[in-house]
Amino acid sequence: MRDGEQAHHPARERRRDPGSPAVVRWLWAGAGALVLAGGTAYFLLPLEGLAADRPWLGWPLFVLCLGLVAALLLRQVRDIVLERPHTRSGLVISLLMCLAVLVFSSGYYALAQQPGQFTGLRTRVDALYFTVVTLATVGYGDITPSGQEARVVAVVQILYAFVFLTAAATALTRHLYTVVAERDRRPPPS
Repeated sequence: MRDGEQAHHPARERRRDPGSPAVVRWLWAGAGALVLAGGTAYFLLPLEGLAADRPWLGWPLFVLCLGLVAALLLRQVRDIVLERPHTRSGLVISLLMCLAVLVFSSGYYALAQQPGQFTGLRTRVDALYFTVVTLATVGYGDITPSGQEARVVAVVQILYAFVFLTAAATALTRHLYTVVAERDRRPPPS
């Protein structure tokens, strides 16, 4: 072999192909593990005293988490708009949307520990349920924010969903449409 030349290793190239079924399966397995880890953390983290006992920690942590998720979502939206190759935006956007739900659920649960903030919200499952119901704009009325802080967080969630989650979902739809259109344009395998 001459200087600067590299041996051709098709097996190595095939392994690194980001579109290969093995890589895609590995990514989805990793994503599932992350969702499971996030859900487990949500149910195990000590959130009880964040709103009442330690507001100096709870509120900045809540804002930091939402800001981080928003920044990461916007980065994924940018990658889709700029049509960057080999991005896994669909996977990352889905994970970030789940993370946003868990952040709001954590905030609601921590707030519910303060008397007068919520009517009907007692458990972490209640907080998760309320977050999803609010996100879906269903509003059954069985859990209601009655305190001013809880109402502010509910309004923030609605605005957050309107701006960040809608942009992410729109970009994700665009990405999936592009992927399907590219597959339809490819010649059938021989």
